[in-house]
Amino acid sequence: MHLKKADSRMHKSPSKKGVRDHKKGFRKPAGHDNPRIFWCKECNIPLIKPKCDSCDGEILEVKLSGSGDIRFCSPYEREVLGGLLLSEYDCDPIGLHMVLLNKIPGDDKTDEVIVDGLKIGVLFYDMHVMAYRFEPSATGAQLLHSVTGSRTVILKKTRSHLNGKKVQAEMLEHFSNDIKKGDPVIVVSGNLVGSGIALCNSDDMGHIEGPVIRVRKILTNTMVLNQRISVMDDVIKANLPHLRQFGKNAMNTIKGIANQKEYRDLPVHVSFSGGKDSLVVLDLTLSALKNRDVSAFFLNTGIEFPETVDFVHDHCEKRGIELIEAKAGNAFWDNLESFGPPAKDFRWCCKVCKLAPAGSIIDRCTENGSVCLTIDGKRKHESFSRANIAASEKNPFVPDQLNIFPIRDWRAIEVWLYIHWRGLEYNPLYDTGFERVGCYLCPAELSAEYERLREIHPSMYGRWNDYLLKWARSRGLSDDYVKHGLWRWKELPPKMVNLAKELGIETEQVRVDEDFAIILTSGFSPCREGGYTVEAAVSGVLLSEAAAVLNIIGTTVLSEDLGMLLVRTGRDSIKFFSSGSLKVTARTEDDAREYLKRTAEQLMRINKCTECGICLKVCPVNAITLGSEKGKLFISDACIRCGRCTDACVVLKYSDRLLSDILKLDGRSARRTSFE
Repeated sequence: MHLKKADSRMHKSPSKKGVRDHKKGFRKPAGHDNPRIFWCKECNIPLIKPKCDSCDGEILEVKLSGSGDIRFCSPYEREVLGGLLLSEYDCDPIGLHMVLLNKIPGDDKTDEVIVDGLKIGVLFYDMHVMAYRFEPSATGAQLLHSVTGSRTVILKKTRSHLNGKKVQAEMLEHFSNDIKKGDPVIVVSGNLVGSGIALCNSDDMGHIEGPVIRVRKILTNTMVLNQRISVMDDVIKANLPHLRQFGKNAMNTIKGIANQKEYRDLPVHVSFSGGKDSLVVLDLTLSALKNRDVSAFFLNTGIEFPETVDFVHDHCEKRGIELIEAKAGNAFWDNLESFGPPAKDFRWCCKVCKLAPAGSIIDRCTENGSVCLTIDGKRKHESFSRANIAASEKNPFVPDQLNIFPIRDWRAIEVWLYIHWRGLEYNPLYDTGFERVGCYLCPAELSAEYERLREIHPSMYGRWNDYLLKWARSRGLSDDYVKHGLWRWKELPPKMVNLAKELGIETEQVRVDEDFAIILTSGFSPCREGGYTVEAAVSGVLLSEAAAVLNIIGTTVLSEDLGMLLVRTGRDSIKFFSSGSLKVTARTEDDAREYLKRTAEQLMRINKCTECGICLKVCPVNAITLGSEKGKLFISDACIRCGRCTDACVVLKYSDRLLSDILKLDGRSARRTSFE
């Protein structure tokens, strides 16, 4: 066996309209260093380890961009890619070769396309035109050049360095007549072939003043596809020892924790969402704990794809698995008028549709005082927030639940290989263009996936889109604001701000600063588990803003999935949700009042901060930052909670007087306290 690096030649797109920069501003999360896969040249298959179990041929190392969460191209994605190649280059040279997609940063769905261990380009959903596009790399351009003359520019031979250069019209020898400004093009110069971007149309290319082509990368033309066509059975055979080891390690994680003395007599529950990861975890758990009582949890949010609901029920019925389903019913639609559309930074829907039903299930599991033992399919490669998952964790939001994460280190390719190896039926949505199969109107959904929703379920799409259009128009926003997915943020990130500017879409009225206000929704009352609770509704503060400051009170844990911030201080806790709900739980009524007051102070401080800088001067450990990417006010983990910044804050000078009303309520009434 020989190991060598694969040709990882790849284009780098300039950040201009119609041409996206897919790597700009990317940083790898913890645990995602040096992402890569391997490729057997003899068998022409991907490998998860640098050893092919089918032969002793040469092994290529393929370095991956992004987090490296590589996967097999779905039938729908292959259809899209083939259609683009045919429409833009009059050919599809990939044929029956296996295609892998590696998710990389972009405005929307964006993937490196890998064939025969070579990165041939990027397939992405262009938010300007709301359609898929394919941009070939230098290697991909070489592949296309061998079979087509479309979108091709031939340059006069030159000894000058061409990579990254802009080319004038006098350098052109020939060009095809099908080129539009902004198109990716094949660039040829002698025995060199690579990729570039057209800076004008074909009609103008021969005579226009100024540059006509920007060369991205041009290399000696050596691209040849492997003659061997592999299939999934070949991939499984070559990777089988590694797959077995992955499965064994995961099952050992499950058995090692579930069989501990304090847990061995408890029933085991698998969080089963109907997605690929939870499907694998369910199968692993059944294999690892054959003599244990294993059931499946399904949180039916009421806004699930019908395919997902059907799959969950059918799979559990076929395998004889007890399914415990908690239904949110119409909760989303009942709360929609009050909260407006959910957003990535305003996930009120998670509390209403997930946390409440989950709580009811866990209450049933723990009513005798035991722990709710749950196996979960979360993986590190899915997002930054999941990059540091441990093998098991007590749920900080539900202390009686212990979660086990047996596939936390797996990538999507390992998940899919396991599914095919075990012959597991999976959610059919994956074959139709969906990377994730959660709630169909989730703001985390990609625009490319919303387009598929429109095509597959027009009535579901129509109901949601009609609401969004009505909501946008009521705020003076255009229909294009909805069309281009800008509703998915309360506060637009820079890439969406730039997109809106390029498209001329007005965004100023999206974020309307609210006056800070508190509506006490329950008074100070004893709770069943002991201690006292008080609940309130807060307006004028985003969850991300609260997360940047509330560690001044206690240790914080932020769950983006649930849209919830937990603040712990000893045995007392504060929970703040993206919906604006606030719940304080303390051992005594006086403690509950004190923590409510302190929390309200900090939330008011966030809303009214003038960035005067007084707090910076009094902080003894330099833990405070103003005007950072975290928000107007950010307090780091270096904070020693001395309270000097709170005492010095001008905003909080009269906080005692302003907050006195809500602290006097006895639970028989609710009162609104507003600070204008």
